[in-house]
Amino acid sequence: MKILIIGAGIGGASAGIALRRLGHEVEIYEQVTENRPVGAAISVWPNGVKVLNWLGLGAQTAALGGRVEFMSYREAATGETMCRFSLAPVTEQMGQRPYPIARAELQAMLMEAFGVQDIRFGKRMSAIEQDEHSVTVTFADGTTATGDALIAADGAKSLARAYVVGEELERRYAGYVNVNGLVRADPEVAPTDQWTLWVGAGKRVSVMPVGGDRFYFFFDVVEPAGLRPERGAVRESLAAHFAGWAPEVHRLISLMDPETTNRVEIFDLDPFHTWVKGRVALLGDAAHNTTPDIGQGGCSALEDTVVLERAFATTTISVPDTLARYAAARSRRAGDLVLWARRRAALMHGEDPELTEAWYEELRGEDGTNVLRGIIGNMVDNPLG
Repeated sequence: MKILIIGAGIGGASAGIALRRLGHEVEIYEQVTENRPVGAAISVWPNGVKVLNWLGLGAQTAALGGRVEFMSYREAATGETMCRFSLAPVTEQMGQRPYPIARAELQAMLMEAFGVQDIRFGKRMSAIEQDEHSVTVTFADGTTATGDALIAADGAKSLARAYVVGEELERRYAGYVNVNGLVRADPEVAPTDQWTLWVGAGKRVSVMPVGGDRFYFFFDVVEPAGLRPERGAVRESLAAHFAGWAPEVHRLISLMDPETTNRVEIFDLDPFHTWVKGRVALLGDAAHNTTPDIGQGGCSALEDTVVLERAFATTTISVPDTLARYAAARSRRAGDLVLWARRRAALMHGEDPELTEAWYEELRGEDGTNVLRGIIGNMVDNPLG
């Protein structure tokens, strides 16, 4: 069977690896001309790592990932510890440790595992047509590709989504901007084996270790959508937004490289369950665009890959039937993760200031039990157990 995949990101590349090892002819088309991921790094929690292990990439994943032994929340102004606890229970219950990984390195690993030479870059999809025997994609350069099935892993701003659903779905602005990047790991900012978060006034600052003796950092800033500050002014902008915060936060700002720092407006999409139209199926952010507030966006795309491969491996009635079974097995859980992340975003970013302040007070007495319950709860129904 010939399967076309649109998008060479985490979802598309992992799906390509999985479907090719079933013996299918797989072609991946990617609109960018090089590996340029959005966001500096990604938290790959055990449910996502298990998928990478299942794809045969366990050793490479461990080599790229940071070792996160502890998690700590700190007061915004003083930097004093609100709570600190071990993440060992996550590893013990899930049977796998988490790995924060630089996004470009994760995507490069997946592309290389599929075969970078086999990815058609610079191919922006412009139209989809299908009949009872095949599906054809037309690209902006006028070329076409035809196959038995099409997996649209074309991201949060998916062009395939409207084709599948039958209408344009409007994404919802989550109310904040995430400024993120990579810096050298610095123990004067935070312990290099710990995920550290400073919280206050509906804002967050975070650092966590990734491979290569680096920190992945992010700053969450509550502001309207559509602002376009100059890239070179990012330090000044963050210094103003976080004036009066702990010295460690301002040291982190001083370490940033404005030229390699990303500014991402955060959106999500109301869950929907029409993921398939005939021979065309959505995967990853195209199907379940979520905020990063529970760290499950990329992991959810990896879960899609497992269920998609199982559907192709075990069902033979028809391509539309196989794809419909994939969607039926995935859309409910993926939609739940979107809503859980949305609620978490509202709590952490001060949508209801009284609730946010109550959360801060809970953190001051937290021994890890409630936070760990939430982290593990996001993973317990994953397809690899």
